[in-house]
Amino acid sequence: MTPGRRNALVLLGAGLAAGAAGFLAARLLFGNGGGEGALMAARLPDLAGKLRQLSEWRGKVLVCNFWATWCAPCREEIPLLMAALAKYASRGVEIVGIAFDNAAKVGEFSRSFGVTYPILLSEADGLELMRRLGNSAGGLPYTVFLDREGRVAHRKLGALKGPDLEQILEGLTRG
Repeated sequence: MTPGRRNALVLLGAGLAAGAAGFLAARLLFGNGGGEGALMAARLPDLAGKLRQLSEWRGKVLVCNFWATWCAPCREEIPLLMAALAKYASRGVEIVGIAFDNAAKVGEFSRSFGVTYPILLSEADGLELMRRLGNSAGGLPYTVFLDREGRVAHRKLGALKGPDLEQILEGLTRG
């Protein structure tokens, strides 16, 4: 075997090994049984104190929006989310806000803003849940879109924009 051919085979082998390692790491971070399984199984209190699970909405396109009352971009996108719910609810879309704040502040804020979708309260493990869903920075707002089977279809760190939200929801509600 020539040295050039041997070097090419070694590089090919190294490239395949790196690709396999990247694939396995991605499966651990984002694959089934990871963040989306934990999200669907999480038991979070609503504003009335009742424990809820996102699996209640299985079969719907689910938009999970992690936010806080003190987060300006979070507050700015709430009217956009309410408008999207009004437009897409008949097509099987549900929006659920997951708030990082105390119940009294979130309840007061939700009433004053007239929030029209369910609000759940993040518990101590909420930050870890976001990280398992791909938000390693832990920034807000963070939105995770789940398809009707409960699989993560899209993630967005930062405020949503109308055209982007429309495009994602149109794609998830076709058919």
